[in-house]
Amino acid sequence: MQNFITNRFELLSEWISANLGSPYAFMIACAVVLVWAISGPIFAYSDTWQLVINTGTTICTFLMVFLLQNTGNRTIAEMHDHLRELQQVNRELLQELRAMRAEHGERPALRQVA
Repeated sequence: MQNFITNRFELLSEWISANLGSPYAFMIACAVVLVWAISGPIFAYSDTWQLVINTGTTICTFLMVFLLQNTGNRTIAEMHDHLRELQQVNRELLQELRAMRAEHGERPALRQVA
């Protein structure tokens, strides 16, 4: 059950991160703020009118913190995996160079990697 929830959360966070990072999401957010600002005179700039935008932005910010943390954690994990792979390749190349040097007694010509 925990894996199911974790996988669903990761899928959702990837989808939200991809979509909320778009120019369209920014334009929608600007439109919401503009509609809220224009509606000020209609609601006589009341406390409730102000609470609507404050509550909305607070909730969005609160939820985005978790999504950003999840995205950051996954990025760091991927970077660690890539670093481990590079370390392994580096170890193998060093072993190969040392073996060649031991065989030939001199510095061998280096082969191109990649």
